[in-house]
Parts: sequence; structure tokens; C-alpha cells
Amino acid sequence: MILTPRHDSTRAKFRLVLIGIVIGFLSLGEVQAQDKPDVMLAEIYKQGIDVSQYWISEKLDGVRARWDGQQLISRGGMVFSPPAWFIAGFPSIPLDGELWIARGRYEDTSSIVRKKEPHEGWRAIRLMVFDLPEHGGAFHQRVFAMRQLIEQADAPYLSIIAQQMVNSEEELRERFQAVLNRKGEGLMLHRKTAQYARGRTHDLLKLKPFTDAEATVIGYRPGKGKFSGQVGSLKVRSDQGVIFYVGSGLSNEQRRNPPPLHSRITFRYQGLTKYGVPRFPVFLRIRNEESE
Repeated sequence: MILTPRHDSTRAKFRLVLIGIVIGFLSLGEVQAQDKPDVMLAEIYKQGIDVSQYWISEKLDGVRARWDGQQLISRGGMVFSPPAWFIAGFPSIPLDGELWIARGRYEDTSSIVRKKEPHEGWRAIRLMVFDLPEHGGAFHQRVFAMRQLIEQADAPYLSIIAQQMVNSEEELRERFQAVLNRKGEGLMLHRKTAQYARGRTHDLLKLKPFTDAEATVIGYRPGKGKFSGQVGSLKVRSDQGVIFYVGSGLSNEQRRNPPPLHSRITFRYQGLTKYGVPRFPVFLRIRNEESE
């Protein structure tokens, strides 16, 4: 049978409908989280900026959280369930921070904080504060306000991420390498004069190592919220046989018409978990698009 453009169109529509049916079925029973916090997000650091105009801090490999004055909420809108003793003494003002244990303990942190009921595992966690979203002042003012806040708070599970300054790009690179040598994730650079901004901004930069790799698409996971009825992430298998999901980096069109099963994709990630799973994978392209 020779496929005409009409046949191609019909087949494409059928495939999209089928994906929608599968996604809808998989979505049954899922509870929609509350509204997501409107947080400040970082751009990628590039050489050439005046690094002396930024506060520098270590990028912790924890779980991001917003303390809204009453409860802890994930970046995705999930309400955490810490014990009452964990949040005792937390201030009534909003805080941006990272739920964290130690370097290389991301899986342990995630497992503890995502349980639906309070439990003793939270004793290993600290909320490491890195910003005051409702303060209103420039970041250098917020740094000193955070330090004062932590000193005055009677909250043993509340701490602050150290903020320091450098004078040159060479000094920045030395600090970056020192963090990597201690198995850290990288650095964050926050412009001293910047106001708190919602969404992605060049006033906040991240400096960390990346690795590109390839994987094979073996399935799909349904999207939520604005991606409902579309593909939320691709289920892929790496060349080492590790199965995981890649959702970040997909365009709206790719969510509606995702890379087909058995196709090869290129993705970017930030190191491996202790189980060999790529951390924070980001879709870059379908492999055969590199030559186009």
C-alpha cells in the first residue's frame, strides 16, 4: 500500500489520539497539587561577566522548598508534611530554601521529605535558606537580613546557605573546582543589586558541570496541569540499560507529537545518582536531527 499525504495525516492524528487516551488513563487517581510557588529561577552562567558584582554560594543537591509562613511547599506545588517540631520557630515570613542533608544525599533527602505523614526521618534534614522573596530590598540587603533572621530564630532545623564574594573569574573557577572536589553540585551567582524576580532571570546564575548522552525512547508518562492530555516526559533507556524519565527541555510541539518509540534522543544531565541514574536530565534533540 502506498501512503499518500492524506494517509500520513490520518495516521498522525490516530497516533496523537491514542497517546491522549493512554495519558488520560494513566492520569486517573492522581491528585492535583495546589498552586506552585512563583519562584526565582536561574539562567546558565557564561564567561565574561563582572563576577565581583555577585554573591556566590554553593548549589546544594537537595529538594527546593518555599516556606510561606505556615507550611513548606515544593517548587511543583506539593505540600510537605514535616513534624511540628521541625518547623517550630520558623518565622512568619516567606523563605526560599533547600531541604538538605549533605552532599551526595539527594536520594535520601527526597525519600524523607516526600512521605505523606510526619516521621522521625526529618531529624536529618535542614531547611537551608537562600532568599527572602517578600523582603523588597536588593539581594545584598537580603543577605544581611537572612543572617540576622537565622541568628534570632529559635529554630534548630533552620539554617542559611553561606554567601561569599570573589574578585575575579579565576577566583570563581578555583571556588567552583573546590566545591566539585568535595562532591558538590556547583555554584550559584546572585547579582548584589537585584530585586527578587519571579521566573527565570539573569540576575541569578548557576555554574555546574554538564554531560551529554544518548538514550532510546521506550514509553511516555502523562503530563499534568497545563500539559494535561499531552506527554509529560519520555520514558527512556540509556546505553547502559538504565531506565528513567526525561521531561525538561521538551517543547510544546514535542509534547503534542513526541519522539516516536525506539527513536534515539540526546539529553544533558548533571552527574549520576548512586544507582547510576542521570540526574536532572534535559532533552536536547532527536538524535537524527543533528545532521539537519
